Amino acid sequence: MLTDEERMKLAERWMEVAPDGFKVIVHVGSCCVKSSRMLAEHAQKIGAWGIGAMAPPFPKIGRIEELVKYCEEIAAGAPKLPFYYYHIPAFNGAFLSMLAFLKAVENRIPNFAGIKYTFESLYEYNQCRLYKDDKFDMLHGQDETILPCLAMGGAQGGIGGTTNYNGINLVGIIDAWKAGELEKARELQNFSQEVINVICHFRGNIVGGKRIMKLIGLDLGGNRTPFQNMTADEEKQMKAELEEIRFFERCNKF
Repeated sequence: MLTDEERMKLAERWMEVAPDGFKVIVHVGSCCVKSSRMLAEHAQKIGAWGIGAMAPPFPKIGRIEELVKYCEEIAAGAPKLPFYYYHIPAFNGAFLSMLAFLKAVENRIPNFAGIKYTFESLYEYNQCRLYKDDKFDMLHGQDETILPCLAMGGAQGGIGGTTNYNGINLVGIIDAWKAGELEKARELQNFSQEVINVICHFRGNIVGGKRIMKLIGLDLGGNRTPFQNMTADEEKQMKAELEEIRFFERCNKF
């Protein structure tokens, strides 16, 4: 919902405040590929660690070659930075095989690093991870399924939508798994799913999740059109549902 200028200013601010060693990956996807290319060039100029882009919701990409060409043009704007494709077909309708995409893209984009995979097929995710002995960085993108992905062999990393307010528990899943504490990992995963169940009652993470940030002390303002803002009654109801699962005792603190 941000303008290109706002997106560039936001990226610049992240670079100003990011501590040493903090990897800033700038999302540069847009319905206008020329805007995406410009944002990619800007990200490289300001010293970002990497860039990423999801497929545009309009026009909808329906073929692997179309997706490769789209990513190819954007990635060329920042040839020194790792480029990630953000696979989230629920947002843009690009229900394409990611294994086929990897096979098509690997010799076309020199700086292609991998995929942020936000889809329900754990089978496909794992097949992409195993492709050519973990050649590509498959970032896990579904907070509700961290544990089963770890059980299949582990992700190299992850980017989560609920991390801003539930990150302590999401990281806890990984830590418990590494320590061999399977029951603890299960409990943390199940709790994290309960949190997601609540936000799904309130139009998802963009609407409900943003209001959670206000409830824990970081008011990010209202939503822009076309996203509806929550009413006072909805906020009260969501808070009650979060209290019922003892969320505020376990969430991130600011």
